[in-house]
Amino acid sequence: MKKITCLLLLILFTLPAFAQVNSQTNTETTLIFVRHAEKQDDGTRDPSLTEIGEKRAQKLSELITSSYNVSAIYSTGYKRTQQTAFPTSEVLNLSINEYQLSNPDSLIRSIIELHKGEHVLIVGHSNSTPTLVNAAINENRFEKLDESVYDNIFEVNIDETGETSVNRYTYWTQGKE
Repeated sequence: MKKITCLLLLILFTLPAFAQVNSQTNTETTLIFVRHAEKQDDGTRDPSLTEIGEKRAQKLSELITSSYNVSAIYSTGYKRTQQTAFPTSEVLNLSINEYQLSNPDSLIRSIIELHKGEHVLIVGHSNSTPTLVNAAINENRFEKLDESVYDNIFEVNIDETGETSVNRYTYWTQGKE
């Protein structure tokens, strides 16, 4: 009886430690990359979104908030990327972290370190979004997006060993609910 009690106490005290170690090593980081929504053609370097772009940003927010548990949002400082990220940041009550693209590899490493085991939304441009996805998967797989493409989402999953997988899909085709 004494051996059984000791064994039960040993299991009782080591089980929480085992569960804690197991939960710490069983983390997957998800980076969700999107290009900004449709922008105005106003001749400036920093245009706002069009009405369709605002609708797309809203649809993106609905998708992101219903499909992911996003804990951080990153965007370049341009109006169109900030406006694309804004509906999601508003619903989740998260600030938008501004990033520069001077060193994509370093940026991605920093985001992964800061948000290990979390879901992060990263809003960029037709050229920077594939660049950042490539940095995250450590492979040169994706080319610059065509200027007419606004509906791509790249979901990069990074497991606890650093192995990556990427899914590319589209969301909300303009005018189709």
